[in-house]
Amino acid sequence: MTTPPPGARLAQELALPPDVRVTEAMREHCPLRDTLDRIGDRWTVIVVVLLRGGPRRFSDLQRATEGISRRMLTHTLRNLERDGLVTRTVHPCVPPRVDYALTDEGSSLTGPLTGLLHWSMRHHDHVRSSRQAYDSSRQEPDAGGPPA
Repeated sequence: MTTPPPGARLAQELALPPDVRVTEAMREHCPLRDTLDRIGDRWTVIVVVLLRGGPRRFSDLQRATEGISRRMLTHTLRNLERDGLVTRTVHPCVPPRVDYALTDEGSSLTGPLTGLLHWSMRHHDHVRSSRQAYDSSRQEPDAGGPPA
């Protein structure tokens, strides 16, 4: 009987495609955790979905992303650029014009993120009411034991 290579069981449990191997580096720095850290903030999903239609100017993104501050949009775009998901192009004109666009890797993320955004919009009321019902049923003092 042969021993499966390290990570083979995890790859099988996660139903990973055959061409994806779980490496030692992946076990040390989980790709899923790394990706969720990037897309899990408040604005990244919205910015990526807004950029799916093509390059946009900073001011256009800020108008379309209601409620985001200039500083937070800058931070979000810099992180996306750092991760290779967005490019920043400065056009030499007066006043300066800066466009942001998805890279090929960023574009490949739009399908899953658009689906996640749509799912969250469709199911938001259900999730909120479920939370409320759960919290209401747990109004008794916590005895410190495991959840029921």
